[in-house]
Amino acid sequence: MIHEVLRVGPLQCNCSILGDEVSREAIVVDPGDELPAILAVLAKHRLTVKQIVVTHAHIDHIAGAAELKRITGAPVLYNQLDLPLVAIMAEQAEWIGMTTVPKVAAPDADLADGSVVKVAGIAAEVHHTPGHTEGSSCLYLADEALLIAGDTLFAGGVGRTDLPGGDHRTLIRSIEERLMTLPETTVVLPGHGPKTTFGREKDMNPFL
Repeated sequence: MIHEVLRVGPLQCNCSILGDEVSREAIVVDPGDELPAILAVLAKHRLTVKQIVVTHAHIDHIAGAAELKRITGAPVLYNQLDLPLVAIMAEQAEWIGMTTVPKVAAPDADLADGSVVKVAGIAAEVHHTPGHTEGSSCLYLADEALLIAGDTLFAGGVGRTDLPGGDHRTLIRSIEERLMTLPETTVVLPGHGPKTTFGREKDMNPFL
């Protein structure tokens, strides 16, 4: 599997491009900004976007999704519990000092817990992990021993819970019940910052 990670936007969100070497179909996760760079990587690998997935509806993860859909025709998927965050996108822009409010739409399909996001050659199981936001979700690619964690779990930390829809107890319960049951060797790609593993976080993360 092709997996390229681009750090996009003012908050350096980890945007994942997942591509199959045979079918050349791709999933783009969290296209928060810098679409020219995303499109350049897709072109480099001759990939066609079939799914656009947003782990949660904070502006730094979702801002480029509607435009990427316009360019590629691929549907946008995120958990509908985050629609209240979409409704306050102008307020979200103020949080990070953005002067332009991006166009953000309702999802084309709900990123429901237990569903599978797939293209030819790639399949990712959705784990709903509320706490950072009500709709926060992770993608688990069992064949790749990889979890794309959004802002639920970080190397040495967890997602903030002081913004609308956040709840610390819910977040910790999500991590413990939905994520820490995965193999310790699973690589975790957070929404920001470096990769880690579940084994390392079980041993070192002060929140767990």
